[in-house]
Amino acid sequence: MACNQHKVWRRVAFLLSLLSILQICARGDPQVPCYFILGDSLSDNGNNNGLSTKAKANFKPYGIDFPVGPTGRFSNGRTIVDVTAELLGFGEYIPPFTSAKGRDVLKGVNYASASAGILDESGKQLGQAIPLGGQLKNYLKTFSQISKILGGGTAAHKYLNKCMFTVGIGSNDFINNYFMPDVFRTSELYSLDRFVATLIDQYSQYLQTLYKCGARKVALFGLGPIGCAPAELARYGATPGSICVDKINDAVVRFNKRLISLVDDLNDNYKDAKFTYINILEIGTGDATAAGFKVTNSGCCGGQKGCLPLATPCKNRDEYTFWDEFHPTDAMNVIFANRAYKALTPTDAHPIDISTLACL
Repeated sequence: MACNQHKVWRRVAFLLSLLSILQICARGDPQVPCYFILGDSLSDNGNNNGLSTKAKANFKPYGIDFPVGPTGRFSNGRTIVDVTAELLGFGEYIPPFTSAKGRDVLKGVNYASASAGILDESGKQLGQAIPLGGQLKNYLKTFSQISKILGGGTAAHKYLNKCMFTVGIGSNDFINNYFMPDVFRTSELYSLDRFVATLIDQYSQYLQTLYKCGARKVALFGLGPIGCAPAELARYGATPGSICVDKINDAVVRFNKRLISLVDDLNDNYKDAKFTYINILEIGTGDATAAGFKVTNSGCCGGQKGCLPLATPCKNRDEYTFWDEFHPTDAMNVIFANRAYKALTPTDAHPIDISTLACL
């Protein structure tokens, strides 16, 4: 009995300590000194602008609701990481790697690249991209810059240990690789489960490299309901009895389950760090009507075919979940980011949400 009471009091003390930390974090200052972003078009804010690729969004009507217009963001307004930066208390958005200069890198850098995947070849039919391995190489360049600014690698590590990292990637490995047999032979060479295992193994290696170079607070965005994207509905048609392409969402479920296991393994192996999983799939498949959305199967710009330069988008953008044939509207990104930052349900994040991660 005494041992049980001791455990209870230790837990109470821990919870009170955690509450105190959270109260400190709620005071309004940036909760972390810097924010580093790796990912694909859901996070890209201009890194593809100078590349030879079809995967670009630096033209109107992209950015129609963004203060400075088109920037390379694949949205009418903000991306999920833009809203996350706001929630973390940053007064400015995190700059893309292509324009981050000098001491600006101390606030963070966005390395995300549209059409990029975990595998180097994913999305290559669209042209150039910076896959996750290439983004990691760019991060190492930033690490060297920070080391020079702060006076050495030890100081850089200590500084980066306090920063937030988010990684959101993997969609293109499916929709622009595995489920594109007319371009890639991947589905001939791998069963779905073996392919998922290959992705997770490669992802794990990259995340461990990120850890070795200072990352200690890392949130991994799980894959969203990409089988519900207007482009996939146009290509395959909804599965009978469903509103989405179930075979693609089944692949997403398998990938996300393995990603959760990877998070648990990383937390077991690296006790001085905390990795967490954000359940974008569940957040994205919630009751859209209850959230105020009226259109979920067509993009506000271009419907199911794509948003072309100078196209006329819908006016009721807050009622659409998708901005174009693949990417969420600003309104949907706000929901994703808010629930990633502060979990609304116990399954939104595992084991903790981003607000808790920031304050550890």
